[in-house]
Amino acid sequence: MIATADYELLRERAGLVERPPAAVFDLTGAEAAEFLQGQVTNDVEALAPGAGCYAALLDHKGKIRADMRVLRLAPDRLLVVAEGQARALLDHNFTTYSLGRQVSHLDLSDDHRVLSLIGPAARDGLDPAPGPDEHDHVTGPYGVAAATDAGVDLICGPNQAAAARAELGLPEVGEEAAECLRIERGRPRLGHELDGAIPQEAGLNERAVSFTKGCYVGQETVARLYYKGKPNRHLRGLRLSAPAEPGERVLLGEREVGTIGSACVSPVHGPIALALIRREAEPDQEVLVGDGAHPAVVVDPPFAP
Repeated sequence: MIATADYELLRERAGLVERPPAAVFDLTGAEAAEFLQGQVTNDVEALAPGAGCYAALLDHKGKIRADMRVLRLAPDRLLVVAEGQARALLDHNFTTYSLGRQVSHLDLSDDHRVLSLIGPAARDGLDPAPGPDEHDHVTGPYGVAAATDAGVDLICGPNQAAAARAELGLPEVGEEAAECLRIERGRPRLGHELDGAIPQEAGLNERAVSFTKGCYVGQETVARLYYKGKPNRHLRGLRLSAPAEPGERVLLGEREVGTIGSACVSPVHGPIALALIRREAEPDQEVLVGDGAHPAVVVDPPFAP
């Protein structure tokens, strides 16, 4: 259950949300950017220090195995931040495919946390503060501060996290409110909507894919679908008639066309959800959700800007 006060705080002022343990890797070396360029979907080599991007690691069929934020701290240093469930996969990938390259990686996951400062006043206590574009970042007293679509994330060690809590003075907010804002914004998440999706199905081409860079695993499928194909599924929103749970079936008539990825009861929009839905279920169509067959309406996300 989302606390309305938490939700309103994040929308109107600012709050601090401690995220679940993340996968955090420090990649260093003269070939660090070139190495990662050949692994992920976005153009890492084009990043200037202080800039970053969102990218995905795919399998050979173009399906998402992990998504990540890539921050270029220096010409020969990158910080990669991903969902905690991707830690073992990324560690294996960095270890296996960096052999013979001038790049090394350090797993910082055990002693680093991500604190999200969310809301219109999220930057007020930060000095220095990151630039305005998403993934712009600076290093300061609270670790690496990276701009997000909703505020600023602090990627920090335990002492830096304690200092941020004490000195910024932001009220701590439960992750449920932050997740509600994510769902409202139509941002898919690994472990919810992204697992096994092709980037275009999840609406990630603009955010996560470069069509001008060199080769990477899964590129052929991504390019072919973009230039010649039609995705079988799309990331959709659902306006629900009753609260739903992740994993509940979505039916068009008697046919299953997807499952709920994330759901919440928004204080503004009511019960809503995100799901990967087969293309037959178009926006404005009515579908049925769950064993109780509650009606819902398919919409194009986001629910809110």
